[in-house]
Amino acid sequence: MAMASTSSLLLLRRFSSKFLSNPPPPPPPRRPTSFSHPPRSDRFRSSMAASSEPKESPLSNPGLAPESDAATKGYFFQQTMFRIKDPKLSLDFYSRVLGMSLLKRLDFPEMKFSLYFLGYENPATAPSDPVQRTVWTFGQKATLELTHNWGTENDPEFKGYHNGNSEPCGFGHIGITVDDTYKACERFQQLGVEFVKKPDDGKMKGIAFIKDPDGYWIEIFDLKRIGGVTTAAS
Repeated sequence: MAMASTSSLLLLRRFSSKFLSNPPPPPPPRRPTSFSHPPRSDRFRSSMAASSEPKESPLSNPGLAPESDAATKGYFFQQTMFRIKDPKLSLDFYSRVLGMSLLKRLDFPEMKFSLYFLGYENPATAPSDPVQRTVWTFGQKATLELTHNWGTENDPEFKGYHNGNSEPCGFGHIGITVDDTYKACERFQQLGVEFVKKPDDGKMKGIAFIKDPDGYWIEIFDLKRIGGVTTAAS
């Protein structure tokens, strides 16, 4: 029995020595699966990185160019055009109710339409020469161009223009900044302006919508309240 125990011990030592000097090969690498998403920890880090970017960053807005093309230097937003039925009503609304000035009128007798450019610039600073005044007008930012096709104001069959807010929806509204939304809306109500939304209607308090004579919507807001109204969305 003693001889058998010694032999067993020797065999064990030889096996251990061989195993340690020649360890078994590592297991074959795990075959990749078809699951294409990164591990959860990587997805979490990517998500955190994206959330640290400003909402206006190109990384947060697919399709947004990282920088403006140099060829667009000098571009600016100059006008929005509304087709109107009756210039008498529209000019009264935009000048008397909203305080805009007529910067320039262009008439095209052969094509039977006129253009009225309105804005908040001081017309007293415009050149006296008609052509140069046109150039000056087209150099002002954010003007409103009213297009009148002659005769619509007296045509009983003319039904008006689509304002973009009924089906099929498209264009929505323009926006006007005022000193105080509530005071402005009190005045609008006294002037008989039609409201789409008064300042305290709905969930977004402090913002109003009114209509012009052709039914186009105009958003009314002030800088004292707009930050608070949009805090959650910012």
